[in-house]
Amino acid sequence: MHAALAPTPTPTSPTRRTSVGDHLRHWRQLRRLSQLDLAADAELSTRHLSCVETGKASPSRELVLRLCERLAVPLRERNAWLVAAGYAPMYREHAMDDPSMQAARRAVQHILDSHEPWPAVAFDRHRNLVLANRMVAPLLSGVAPELLQAPANLLRISLHPGGLAPRIVNLNQWREHLFARLRQQIHQTGDEGLADLLTELMAYPAQPADAAQRLDGEHPGVLMPFLFQTPGGTLHLISTTTVFGSPVDITLQELALETFFPGDEATADALRAMAATMPA
Repeated sequence: MHAALAPTPTPTSPTRRTSVGDHLRHWRQLRRLSQLDLAADAELSTRHLSCVETGKASPSRELVLRLCERLAVPLRERNAWLVAAGYAPMYREHAMDDPSMQAARRAVQHILDSHEPWPAVAFDRHRNLVLANRMVAPLLSGVAPELLQAPANLLRISLHPGGLAPRIVNLNQWREHLFARLRQQIHQTGDEGLADLLTELMAYPAQPADAAQRLDGEHPGVLMPFLFQTPGGTLHLISTTTVFGSPVDITLQELALETFFPGDEATADALRAMAATMPA
């Protein structure tokens, strides 16, 4: 059975900023650019940029999109810029269970299923579970039921004491990895919800120093080893994340896949045996 352990959550508003100048100032400061640097990069005068930022000038639609491009603003926020400037949103957004997204949903599920017998999940920008292959559900056995209620957040499931944390042998190393990725995402997107989530996660208990283990084979941003205790034995998994991108759809741009590979032959054998006992 294909697993979608939590329904796709309803999209929410990305920001409380109201004017295009507020958006511009926020993202310019987030990217640590002076008005002079951004004006030169966007090929306009510093005076005109300053007037847009202070509300003394109204930018054209083309200028809004050009500034967004130079500042690497995510599609979700580009819509907010356009609306604040008095223009219609340009980028569409549909939940993955919307009829218009069924072809994309089937394609993503096919990718996840093709990864079997290794586990794989798809998640949204807040790390809420969207889709999974059948190898994921057995690994979540024993997780507190409230953590699996929609929207099931993969970071909470990983690090909460009622989740997988007690069974992760290299928990502190895994925490460092997740926190580093989350901080990078917050920097890239300016998402306040993610900042709040990071604060929550950091309050969860870490592994005692005398029990902590570190695994070899970590390549920051690419591969991360993960040693995980299950009723059937300890699994040595390697995690890697792939980010989708779409020039027109917010949902697909924000979707990412996390795929796990066996780190040793014993783990590969254990996962193959698990898959053989599961219904198709």
